[in-house]
Amino acid sequence: MKKKLKVALAALSLLSYQTIAQTPVVDTPAIYAPTVVPKPGEMKPEMTEFWEPAVKIITPGKAISDAPSDAIVLFDGTNLSEWLVDKTGAAAAWTIKDGYMEVKPGAGDIKTKRAFSDCQLHVEWASPEKIVGVSQGRGNSGVFLQTFYEVQVLDNYNNRTYANGQAGSLYKDTPPLVNPIRKTGEWNTYDIIFKAPRFKADGRVDAPGEVTVLFNGVVVQASTKLLGVTQYIGVHAYPAAHGDLPIKLQDHGNPVRFRNIWIRPM
Repeated sequence: MKKKLKVALAALSLLSYQTIAQTPVVDTPAIYAPTVVPKPGEMKPEMTEFWEPAVKIITPGKAISDAPSDAIVLFDGTNLSEWLVDKTGAAAAWTIKDGYMEVKPGAGDIKTKRAFSDCQLHVEWASPEKIVGVSQGRGNSGVFLQTFYEVQVLDNYNNRTYANGQAGSLYKDTPPLVNPIRKTGEWNTYDIIFKAPRFKADGRVDAPGEVTVLFNGVVVQASTKLLGVTQYIGVHAYPAAHGDLPIKLQDHGNPVRFRNIWIRPM
């Protein structure tokens, strides 16, 4: 009796395996799961190729940090025509000199005239050459995605602070994986890949925002999920549902410099 039961169970197991193996995966996109699964030996190379639509051709920058042909240049070192004062909407009044803009303490945060969602953002920044202050009081600014979500800018060269508040952190959310900052006063580069949060029709979060940051060419955030709006005090939470919003640069009272800012909406 036991032997017959074992044989029956083995047959049932084999039948289940064969049924599963012969059944197409129905929840996989059609491009990857054909409705009819070819038998072994019937596959041809062209069955896994698609030619249309053709991939768009663009021209990369001459240097890795230069804007490619499809980018929107937000600051080229000459003027602030793409920027406004965040709170008032007046023309941005930060200082322009030697191909960079510098935070004018007290002039307020500035934001782009245009609004963005998913994007690739390139920003170069440098802390003041003269060291003033410690921890968060030294070379502090920030790059805000959709005005709400901050990638911290701070002089963390031999300057300890809380991990989720140092340069390359998603401020008060997630520390950077490493600290690849250059010496005080030298230029640093952020290359940010941003996937904006998605919201349901009722305003609830459908998918949190995700941020990847290359800091001087080093990955310090890798598809890191945002917890919500950047706040200095309190638990982070998402705001009311929103769409495209401007990029914002912070006036934290330190004369931090910025140059070569460009963006590619995706």
